[in-house]
Amino acid sequence: MPVAAKISDSVGKSSWIRKMFEEGLRLKAQFGEENVFDFSLGNPDLSPPVEFTDTLKALIEKNERGAHGYMPNAGFDGVREAIAARVSKEQGVDLQGKHVITSCGAAGALNVIFKTILNPGDEVIVPRPYFVEYGTYIDNHRGLIVLADTNPDFSLNIGNIRAALNERTRAVLINSPNNPTGRVYSEDDIKALGALVKEHMESTGRIIYLVSDEPYREIVYDGIRVSSILKHCTQAIVVTSYSKTLSVAGERIGYIAVHPECVEADVLLSGLILSTRILGFVNAPALMQRAVARLTGVSVNVNIYKKRRDLLMEGLKFAGYDFVKPEGAFYIFCKSPIPDDVAFVAHLQKFNVLTVPGSGFGGAGYFRIAYCVSENVIQRAVPKFKEALEALRS
Repeated sequence: MPVAAKISDSVGKSSWIRKMFEEGLRLKAQFGEENVFDFSLGNPDLSPPVEFTDTLKALIEKNERGAHGYMPNAGFDGVREAIAARVSKEQGVDLQGKHVITSCGAAGALNVIFKTILNPGDEVIVPRPYFVEYGTYIDNHRGLIVLADTNPDFSLNIGNIRAALNERTRAVLINSPNNPTGRVYSEDDIKALGALVKEHMESTGRIIYLVSDEPYREIVYDGIRVSSILKHCTQAIVVTSYSKTLSVAGERIGYIAVHPECVEADVLLSGLILSTRILGFVNAPALMQRAVARLTGVSVNVNIYKKRRDLLMEGLKFAGYDFVKPEGAFYIFCKSPIPDDVAFVAHLQKFNVLTVPGSGFGGAGYFRIAYCVSENVIQRAVPKFKEALEALRS
Protein backbone atom coordinates (compact mmCIF):
# COMPACT_ATOMS: atom_id res chain seq x y z
CA MET A 1 0.00 0.00 0.00
CA PRO A 2 1.55 3.36 -1.02
CA VAL A 3 0.03 5.27 1.93
CA ALA A 4 -0.38 4.56 5.63
CA ALA A 5 -3.35 2.37 6.55
CA LYS A 6 -4.86 5.15 8.64
CA ILE A 7 -4.73 7.62 5.75
CA SER A 8 -6.13 5.02 3.37
CA ASP A 9 -9.05 4.47 5.74
CA SER A 10 -9.58 8.23 6.12
CA VAL A 11 -9.61 8.73 2.35
CA GLY A 12 -12.33 6.12 2.11
CA LYS A 13 -14.36 8.02 4.71
CA SER A 14 -13.48 11.45 3.35
CA SER A 15 -15.65 14.41 4.26
CA TRP A 16 -19.19 14.49 2.92
CA ILE A 17 -18.71 18.18 2.23
CA ARG A 18 -15.90 17.51 -0.22
CA LYS A 19 -17.76 14.58 -1.77
CA MET A 20 -20.73 16.78 -2.55
CA PHE A 21 -18.48 19.53 -3.86
CA GLU A 22 -16.93 17.05 -6.27
CA GLU A 23 -20.37 15.79 -7.27
CA GLY A 24 -21.24 19.39 -8.03
CA LEU A 25 -18.34 19.67 -10.45
CA ARG A 26 -19.60 16.58 -12.26
CA LEU A 27 -23.17 17.85 -12.50
CA LYS A 28 -22.05 21.30 -13.65
CA ALA A 29 -20.00 19.73 -16.42
CA GLN A 30 -23.03 17.67 -17.46
CA PHE A 31 -25.87 20.18 -17.17
CA GLY A 32 -24.12 23.56 -17.15
CA GLU A 33 -23.14 25.57 -14.10
CA GLU A 34 -26.25 27.75 -14.27
CA ASN A 35 -28.49 24.69 -13.95
CA VAL A 36 -26.90 23.24 -10.81
CA PHE A 37 -27.75 24.61 -7.37
CA ASP A 38 -24.74 23.99 -5.18
CA PHE A 39 -25.30 24.51 -1.44
CA SER A 40 -22.61 22.04 -0.40
CA LEU A 41 -19.54 24.04 0.59
CA GLY A 42 -19.30 26.84 3.15
CA ASN A 43 -17.05 28.87 0.87
CA PRO A 44 -17.87 32.58 1.29
CA ASP A 45 -18.73 34.07 -2.09
CA LEU A 46 -18.74 37.74 -1.11
CA SER A 47 -15.79 39.84 -2.18
CA PRO A 48 -13.58 41.05 0.67
CA PRO A 49 -14.36 44.55 1.94
CA VAL A 50 -12.77 47.34 -0.07
CA GLU A 51 -10.63 48.16 2.99
CA PHE A 52 -8.93 44.78 2.60
CA THR A 53 -7.89 45.48 -0.99
CA ASP A 54 -6.76 49.01 -0.13
CA THR A 55 -4.72 47.72 2.81
CA LEU A 56 -2.97 45.09 0.69
CA LYS A 57 -2.09 47.67 -1.93
CA ALA A 58 -0.66 50.00 0.69
CA LEU A 59 1.41 47.25 2.32
CA ILE A 60 2.80 46.02 -0.99
CA GLU A 61 3.66 49.52 -2.19
CA LYS A 62 5.42 50.30 1.09
CA ASN A 63 7.68 47.26 0.56
CA GLU A 64 9.43 47.48 3.91
CA ARG A 65 12.65 45.56 4.37
CA GLY A 66 11.99 42.22 6.10
CA ALA A 67 8.24 42.51 5.64
CA HIS A 68 8.05 39.05 4.09
CA GLY A 69 10.72 37.31 6.11
CA TYR A 70 10.61 35.18 9.22
CA MET A 71 9.33 36.70 12.41
CA PRO A 72 8.75 35.16 15.88
CA ASN A 73 6.70 31.99 15.52
CA ALA A 74 3.83 33.59 17.42
CA GLY A 75 3.66 36.45 14.91
CA PHE A 76 4.72 40.09 14.66
CA ASP A 77 4.57 41.79 18.05
CA GLY A 78 2.58 44.74 16.70
CA VAL A 79 0.06 42.43 15.08
CA ARG A 80 -0.43 40.49 18.31
CA GLU A 81 -0.96 43.74 20.22
CA ALA A 82 -3.55 44.93 17.70
CA ILE A 83 -5.45 41.64 17.86
CA ALA A 84 -5.26 41.59 21.66
CA ALA A 85 -6.83 45.05 21.80
CA ARG A 86 -9.68 43.85 19.59
CA VAL A 87 -10.22 40.65 21.58
CA SER A 88 -10.18 42.60 24.86
CA LYS A 89 -12.99 44.83 23.61
CA GLU A 90 -14.92 41.92 22.13
CA GLN A 91 -14.59 39.53 25.09
CA GLY A 92 -14.61 41.99 27.98
CA VAL A 93 -11.28 40.70 29.36
CA ASP A 94 -7.97 42.57 29.20
CA LEU A 95 -5.39 40.77 27.05
CA GLN A 96 -1.89 41.74 26.06
CA GLY A 97 -0.12 40.82 22.86
CA LYS A 98 1.64 37.94 24.62
CA HIS A 99 -1.73 36.20 25.09
CA VAL A 100 -2.29 36.02 21.31
CA ILE A 101 -0.67 33.73 18.75
CA THR A 102 -1.34 34.24 15.06
CA SER A 103 -2.26 31.08 13.19
CA CYS A 104 -2.82 29.56 9.75
CA GLY A 105 -6.58 29.86 10.06
CA ALA A 106 -8.80 28.28 12.69
CA ALA A 107 -7.97 24.75 11.50
CA GLY A 108 -4.27 25.40 12.02
CA ALA A 109 -5.01 26.94 15.41
CA LEU A 110 -6.99 23.92 16.60
CA ASN A 111 -4.25 21.53 15.53
CA VAL A 112 -1.72 23.65 17.41
CA ILE A 113 -3.89 23.57 20.53
CA PHE A 114 -4.46 19.82 20.46
CA LYS A 115 -0.78 19.15 19.77
CA THR A 116 0.01 21.23 22.84
CA ILE A 117 -2.52 19.94 25.39
CA LEU A 118 -3.29 16.30 24.49
CA ASN A 119 -1.59 13.20 25.80
CA PRO A 120 -2.42 9.89 24.10
CA GLY A 121 -5.95 8.84 25.05
CA ASP A 122 -7.02 12.26 26.34
CA GLU A 123 -10.61 13.11 25.49
CA VAL A 124 -12.18 16.20 23.98
CA ILE A 125 -15.94 16.65 24.46
CA VAL A 126 -17.76 18.14 21.47
CA PRO A 127 -21.48 18.97 21.29
CA ARG A 128 -23.26 17.20 18.43
CA PRO A 129 -24.00 18.11 15.60
CA TYR A 130 -20.45 19.33 14.97
CA PHE A 131 -18.00 20.30 12.25
CA VAL A 132 -16.85 16.92 11.03
CA GLU A 133 -13.12 17.64 10.86
CA TYR A 134 -12.91 18.21 14.61
CA GLY A 135 -12.60 14.45 15.01
CA THR A 136 -9.65 14.35 12.63
CA TYR A 137 -7.89 17.28 14.30
CA ILE A 138 -8.19 15.57 17.68
CA ASP A 139 -7.11 12.21 16.29
CA ASN A 140 -4.08 13.86 14.65
CA HIS A 141 -2.67 14.31 18.13
CA ARG A 142 -3.75 10.94 19.55
CA GLY A 143 -6.78 12.26 21.37
CA LEU A 144 -10.32 10.89 21.35
CA ILE A 145 -13.46 12.81 20.46
CA VAL A 146 -16.45 12.32 22.80
CA LEU A 147 -19.79 13.55 21.49
CA ALA A 148 -22.47 15.12 23.69
CA ASP A 149 -25.89 15.54 22.08
CA THR A 150 -27.43 19.00 22.04
CA ASN A 151 -31.11 19.71 22.68
CA PRO A 152 -33.69 19.32 19.88
CA ASP A 153 -33.28 23.04 19.07
CA PHE A 154 -29.48 22.52 18.96
CA SER A 155 -28.85 24.54 22.12
CA LEU A 156 -26.25 23.16 24.54
CA ASN A 157 -27.33 20.35 26.81
CA ILE A 158 -25.17 21.01 29.87
CA GLY A 159 -26.31 17.76 31.49
CA ASN A 160 -24.99 15.71 28.57
CA ILE A 161 -21.66 17.51 28.71
CA ARG A 162 -21.47 16.95 32.47
CA ALA A 163 -22.16 13.25 31.96
CA ALA A 164 -19.32 13.01 29.43
CA LEU A 165 -16.71 14.49 31.80
CA ASN A 166 -14.28 12.03 33.38
CA GLU A 167 -10.65 11.67 34.46
CA ARG A 168 -9.52 11.52 30.82
CA THR A 169 -11.22 14.76 29.76
CA ARG A 170 -8.75 17.39 28.61
CA ALA A 171 -10.98 19.89 26.84
CA VAL A 172 -14.49 20.85 25.83
CA LEU A 173 -14.69 22.24 22.30
CA ILE A 174 -17.61 24.41 21.23
CA ASN A 175 -18.43 26.29 18.03
CA SER A 176 -20.79 29.28 18.20
CA PRO A 177 -22.27 30.40 15.84
CA ASN A 178 -22.39 26.75 14.95
CA ASN A 179 -21.55 24.92 11.77
CA PRO A 180 -23.81 23.14 10.72
CA THR A 181 -26.83 24.42 12.70
CA GLY A 182 -26.37 28.20 12.78
CA ARG A 183 -27.11 28.10 16.51
CA VAL A 184 -25.65 30.78 18.81
CA TYR A 185 -25.21 29.44 22.34
CA SER A 186 -26.88 31.55 25.03
CA GLU A 187 -24.98 33.45 27.69
CA ASP A 188 -26.64 31.37 30.39
CA ASP A 189 -25.32 28.19 28.77
CA ILE A 190 -21.83 29.67 28.43
CA LYS A 191 -21.90 30.65 32.11
CA ALA A 192 -23.01 27.13 33.03
CA LEU A 193 -20.27 25.63 30.88
CA GLY A 194 -17.63 27.83 32.52
CA ALA A 195 -18.88 26.79 35.96
CA LEU A 196 -18.80 23.15 34.90
CA VAL A 197 -15.17 23.39 33.80
CA LYS A 198 -14.22 25.03 37.09
CA GLU A 199 -16.13 22.46 39.13
CA HIS A 200 -14.50 19.54 37.29
CA MET A 201 -11.02 20.97 37.79
CA GLU A 202 -11.64 21.49 41.49
CA SER A 203 -13.02 17.99 41.99
CA THR A 204 -10.35 16.14 39.98
CA GLY A 205 -7.30 18.38 40.28
CA ARG A 206 -6.85 17.93 36.53
CA ILE A 207 -6.33 20.90 34.21
CA ILE A 208 -8.89 21.07 31.43
CA TYR A 209 -9.75 23.77 28.90
CA LEU A 210 -12.79 25.28 27.26
CA VAL A 211 -11.88 25.84 23.61
CA SER A 212 -14.19 28.03 21.54
CA ASP A 213 -13.96 27.96 17.74
CA GLU A 214 -15.42 31.28 16.56
CA PRO A 215 -14.85 31.91 12.83
CA TYR A 216 -18.50 33.03 12.45
CA ARG A 217 -18.55 35.33 15.51
CA GLU A 218 -19.40 38.43 13.48
CA ILE A 219 -21.92 36.73 11.19
CA VAL A 220 -25.03 36.92 13.38
CA TYR A 221 -28.54 38.21 12.80
CA ASP A 222 -31.55 39.85 14.43
CA GLY A 223 -29.55 41.72 17.07
CA ILE A 224 -28.13 38.54 18.60
CA ARG A 225 -24.72 38.80 20.25
CA VAL A 226 -22.20 36.01 20.71
CA SER A 227 -21.43 35.56 24.41
CA SER A 228 -17.90 36.01 25.70
CA ILE A 229 -16.14 32.77 26.54
CA LEU A 230 -13.23 34.50 28.25
CA LYS A 231 -15.58 36.47 30.50
CA HIS A 232 -17.14 33.31 31.92
CA CYS A 233 -14.20 30.88 32.03
CA THR A 234 -10.60 31.56 33.00
CA GLN A 235 -9.59 28.24 31.41
CA ALA A 236 -10.80 29.41 28.01
CA ILE A 237 -8.95 29.48 24.72
CA VAL A 238 -10.54 31.32 21.80
CA VAL A 239 -9.80 30.34 18.21
CA THR A 240 -10.90 32.20 15.12
CA SER A 241 -10.05 33.00 11.54
CA TYR A 242 -10.73 35.86 9.16
CA SER A 243 -12.00 33.46 6.49
CA LYS A 244 -15.63 34.43 6.90
CA THR A 245 -15.55 37.92 8.39
CA LEU A 246 -13.24 39.23 5.64
CA SER A 247 -14.19 36.59 3.04
CA VAL A 248 -10.56 35.48 2.63
CA ALA A 249 -10.82 31.75 3.32
CA GLY A 250 -7.91 30.90 1.03
CA GLU A 251 -5.48 33.23 2.82
CA ARG A 252 -5.37 31.02 5.95
CA ILE A 253 -5.05 33.64 8.65
CA GLY A 254 -6.42 33.52 12.20
CA TYR A 255 -5.33 33.52 15.82
CA ILE A 256 -5.42 31.85 19.22
CA ALA A 257 -6.23 33.92 22.32
CA VAL A 258 -5.56 32.53 25.80
CA HIS A 259 -7.22 33.84 28.96
CA PRO A 260 -4.54 35.70 31.00
CA GLU A 261 -5.64 33.89 34.20
CA CYS A 262 -5.47 30.42 32.71
CA VAL A 263 -3.54 28.01 34.97
CA GLU A 264 0.15 28.24 34.05
CA ALA A 265 -0.71 30.43 31.07
CA ASP A 266 2.94 31.12 30.29
CA VAL A 267 3.67 27.39 29.99
CA LEU A 268 0.61 26.91 27.78
CA LEU A 269 1.59 29.81 25.53
CA SER A 270 5.14 28.51 25.20
CA GLY A 271 3.75 25.15 24.18
CA LEU A 272 1.45 26.71 21.61
CA ILE A 273 4.32 28.66 20.08
CA LEU A 274 6.51 25.57 19.90
CA SER A 275 3.68 23.55 18.32
CA THR A 276 3.18 26.26 15.71
CA ARG A 277 6.79 25.75 14.66
CA ILE A 278 7.14 21.97 14.84
CA LEU A 279 3.84 21.24 13.09
CA GLY A 280 5.35 22.95 10.08
CA PHE A 281 3.21 26.08 10.12
CA VAL A 282 6.32 28.00 11.35
CA ASN A 283 4.27 31.20 11.47
CA ALA A 284 1.09 32.68 10.03
CA PRO A 285 1.48 34.35 6.60
CA ALA A 286 3.42 37.60 7.07
CA LEU A 287 1.46 39.77 4.63
CA MET A 288 -1.89 38.62 5.99
CA GLN A 289 -0.79 39.26 9.57
CA ARG A 290 0.04 42.85 8.78
CA ALA A 291 -3.18 43.28 6.82
CA VAL A 292 -5.58 42.01 9.50
CA ALA A 293 -3.83 44.09 12.16
CA ARG A 294 -5.06 47.13 10.25
CA LEU A 295 -8.55 45.72 9.73
CA THR A 296 -9.76 44.92 13.26
CA GLY A 297 -13.48 45.64 13.31
CA VAL A 298 -13.88 45.46 9.52
CA SER A 299 -16.14 42.76 8.06
CA VAL A 300 -18.21 41.88 5.04
CA ASN A 301 -21.77 43.16 4.88
CA VAL A 302 -23.60 40.66 7.08
CA ASN A 303 -26.96 41.98 5.90
CA ILE A 304 -26.34 40.26 2.56
CA TYR A 305 -26.17 36.89 4.30
CA LYS A 306 -29.23 37.77 6.38
CA LYS A 307 -31.23 38.57 3.26
CA ARG A 308 -30.22 35.24 1.75
CA ARG A 309 -31.13 33.40 4.95
CA ASP A 310 -34.56 34.99 5.04
CA LEU A 311 -35.16 34.30 1.37
CA LEU A 312 -34.19 30.65 1.73
CA MET A 313 -36.19 30.17 4.94
CA GLU A 314 -39.31 31.59 3.30
CA GLY A 315 -38.86 29.28 0.31
CA LEU A 316 -38.22 26.18 2.39
CA LYS A 317 -41.25 26.87 4.60
CA PHE A 318 -43.41 27.32 1.51
CA ALA A 319 -42.08 24.05 0.10
CA GLY A 320 -42.93 22.21 3.34
CA TYR A 321 -39.56 21.67 5.04
CA ASP A 322 -38.91 21.75 8.79
CA PHE A 323 -35.90 23.49 10.36
CA VAL A 324 -34.72 25.55 13.33
CA LYS A 325 -34.15 29.21 12.43
CA PRO A 326 -30.37 29.82 12.26
CA GLU A 327 -29.12 32.73 14.35
CA GLY A 328 -25.69 33.03 12.76
CA ALA A 329 -23.17 31.62 10.27
CA PHE A 330 -24.59 30.82 6.80
CA TYR A 331 -26.16 27.37 7.15
CA ILE A 332 -29.63 25.91 7.61
CA PHE A 333 -29.72 22.45 9.19
CA CYS A 334 -32.94 21.15 7.72
CA LYS A 335 -34.85 18.06 8.85
CA SER A 336 -34.87 15.33 6.24
CA PRO A 337 -38.43 14.34 5.22
CA ILE A 338 -37.32 10.71 5.38
CA PRO A 339 -35.19 9.10 8.13
CA ASP A 340 -32.32 8.35 5.75
CA ASP A 341 -30.71 11.76 5.18
CA VAL A 342 -28.10 10.31 2.82
CA ALA A 343 -30.85 8.91 0.62
CA PHE A 344 -32.71 12.22 0.64
CA VAL A 345 -29.60 14.17 -0.33
CA ALA A 346 -29.15 11.70 -3.21
CA HIS A 347 -32.80 12.35 -4.13
CA LEU A 348 -32.17 16.12 -4.22
CA GLN A 349 -29.31 15.53 -6.65
CA LYS A 350 -31.85 14.28 -9.20
CA PHE A 351 -33.10 17.87 -9.22
CA ASN A 352 -29.53 19.23 -9.46
CA VAL A 353 -29.65 20.47 -5.86
CA LEU A 354 -26.51 19.77 -3.83
CA THR A 355 -26.61 19.70 -0.03
CA VAL A 356 -24.72 17.68 2.59
CA PRO A 357 -26.16 14.83 4.69
CA GLY A 358 -26.49 15.61 8.38
CA SER A 359 -24.87 12.24 9.11
CA GLY A 360 -21.58 13.83 8.09
CA PHE A 361 -21.95 16.18 11.07
CA GLY A 362 -23.20 13.57 13.52
CA GLY A 363 -26.74 14.77 12.87
CA ALA A 364 -28.51 11.86 11.19
CA GLY A 365 -31.96 12.74 9.87
CA TYR A 366 -30.95 16.25 8.79
CA PHE A 367 -29.16 17.87 5.86
CA ARG A 368 -27.11 21.07 5.68
CA ILE A 369 -27.73 23.88 3.22
CA ALA A 370 -24.92 26.45 2.87
CA TYR A 371 -26.50 29.69 1.68
CA CYS A 372 -23.28 31.55 0.85
CA VAL A 373 -24.55 31.68 -2.73
CA SER A 374 -26.24 34.40 -4.76
CA GLU A 375 -29.89 35.35 -4.27
CA ASN A 376 -30.49 34.29 -7.85
CA VAL A 377 -29.34 30.75 -7.08
CA ILE A 378 -31.59 30.62 -4.02
CA GLN A 379 -34.62 31.91 -5.94
CA ARG A 380 -34.16 29.39 -8.75
CA ALA A 381 -33.42 26.53 -6.35
CA VAL A 382 -36.54 26.92 -4.17
CA PRO A 383 -38.89 25.40 -6.80
CA LYS A 384 -36.45 22.48 -7.11
CA PHE A 385 -36.59 21.86 -3.35
CA LYS A 386 -40.39 21.87 -3.65
CA GLU A 387 -40.41 19.54 -6.66
CA ALA A 388 -38.10 17.13 -4.86
CA LEU A 389 -40.38 16.96 -1.82
CA GLU A 390 -43.52 16.57 -3.93
CA ALA A 391 -41.91 13.80 -5.97
CA LEU A 392 -40.94 12.00 -2.79
CA ARG A 393 -44.46 12.22 -1.38
CA SER A 394 -46.06 11.05 -4.60
